[in-house]
Amino acid sequence: MDIKDILRTCDHTLLRVDCSAQEIKVLCDQAIKYQCASVCIPPCHVAGAKRYVGNRMKICTVIGFPNGYMTTAAKAFEASDAVKNGADEIDMVINLSMVKDGCWNDVAEDIKAVRRACAGKVLKVIIETCLLTEEEKIRLCAIVAQCGADFIKTSTGFSKAGATREDVELMRKYSPANVQVKAAGGITSIEDAEDFLMLGATRLGTSRIVKLAIAAEQDNA
Repeated sequence: MDIKDILRTCDHTLLRVDCSAQEIKVLCDQAIKYQCASVCIPPCHVAGAKRYVGNRMKICTVIGFPNGYMTTAAKAFEASDAVKNGADEIDMVINLSMVKDGCWNDVAEDIKAVRRACAGKVLKVIIETCLLTEEEKIRLCAIVAQCGADFIKTSTGFSKAGATREDVELMRKYSPANVQVKAAGGITSIEDAEDFLMLGATRLGTSRIVKLAIAAEQDNA
């Protein structure tokens, strides 16, 4: 698989708590140069990034991140504010406490509230697979689809583990065709990226692939 094709699936990501506005600009420049799908950045940087890139790159941000245990009202406001500031795509974290309590209707209402708040924008729902049983993962595939999300996403990258090949395969198997799969966390090589895409992911959350492209350019200079 050509690295250019892989780069087009990447949400070029910087979610470090201390990232600076200058680092976000560099991230945006890299994403534009390598034709990534979007930049995925903290909510506080959305407005500045949107002013900087205009229509040259999609801006993705995170909601209820990374723990997901904010109230539904707080998540909905956060999503609405992000859209107002220029976000094109929203990656929200589900409420894992509700999952573990078996409060499936509440899990769904949490997602639906964010879906309403970002109507017309791409919504990706992070289920944090490393904290779930297989039964919970399968049930969440159905719930995410029923709530009108565009993507189901493996991980925040801030918990015990990131995406696995087994989880991406499971999510693709149990999600309807209209719900895409995003793999995130732990994508460290071209081989990782190729495997996830071959297993059915259509979006990758990573900064490593751009770094590999830059390193390859430097080696060939």
